[in-house]
Amino acid sequence: MLRSRKVIVISAVLLAIVLAVIAYMMIAMAPPSDLDLSRSRTTAKGLFAVEIAPENPAFERNALHSWIVTVKTPGGEPVEDAQISVDGGMPQHGHGLPTAPRVTAPLGEGRYRIEGVRFNMSGWWEFKLHVKAAAGEDDVTFNLSL
Repeated sequence: MLRSRKVIVISAVLLAIVLAVIAYMMIAMAPPSDLDLSRSRTTAKGLFAVEIAPENPAFERNALHSWIVTVKTPGGEPVEDAQISVDGGMPQHGHGLPTAPRVTAPLGEGRYRIEGVRFNMSGWWEFKLHVKAAAGEDDVTFNLSL
């Protein structure tokens, strides 16, 4: 009888610890309240103005989808023949994108289609682009919250 009571108490303490850790992780993993979710940004060195948009605005988590990236000069002229590489991940989880998205088609007027994007869980994601064109190479990071 005493042994079973001891097992129940130990189990209850362990359960409380697990629940406390889960609650802490949920609070600590919340995206920063001041997270900039804009989809238009200037690259780090100011070489390009970049805009991103999902090709289908109703994209779903855990499904492959495409994004349209528009690259312009700071003066608003379309940047043609750019090479764009994609990276990113979840900063709070310490992992990258679950797929290897890439540019599959230039669409003209500085627009490029990126395919193979998938966000496999809810939370704060970073979508990082490296742009290489006649003006030079530059990087831009977009924050997404799913």
